[in-house]
Amino acid sequence: MKKVVSFLGNELLLGLLITLLSVFTAWASYQGALADGNQNDFEIQGMASLNDGNVFYLEANQTWIQDDGNYDNWYINLDTNPDVAAYYEGNFTELLAGAIERNGADEYPIDDQYVTELYADATEQFEISDTSFETANDWNGRGDHLQLVLTIMAIGLAFAGWASINKEESNLRAFFSLLAIITLIFGLISYLATPIVG
Repeated sequence: MKKVVSFLGNELLLGLLITLLSVFTAWASYQGALADGNQNDFEIQGMASLNDGNVFYLEANQTWIQDDGNYDNWYINLDTNPDVAAYYEGNFTELLAGAIERNGADEYPIDDQYVTELYADATEQFEISDTSFETANDWNGRGDHLQLVLTIMAIGLAFAGWASINKEESNLRAFFSLLAIITLIFGLISYLATPIVG
């Protein structure tokens, strides 16, 4: 027992513990800051894509309303007023013209393909936004885990500090030194269990 107390109270061991715990505390802090930065970058990218998607969605809504009105007016005037019908036909978008060609003049042209193509840009931006927010969430999880590692290492550093202020032959010094070793090991295990993003 005396050898264990002597080993745990050794100045060299305490110096090594303080050094290792300090380095790992700093490393976990640095890695956590990087994770927070990446989380922020992906959240900004997600918000930008969401905003772009909303713009494209509103533009598509406007196009749909215009196409619907142009088609209705064209169809109403097709047989009775060809000049007016030609005017509205001149305002057809490529999507509407393609839908009329697919479905025939007598069928309402707004079909699934029209809708899919009309909202393609908005859908793409919404998907990019979702992916960015998911990645930001992954980085947030990594950052949270690294914060836990940082806390564990800082507690271990405090234990090593308390051990160093006691006399070398003191049981209390050995006890705090043992706690510092346990927290170092637990901190390393926690660090190795930190989720990897990407």
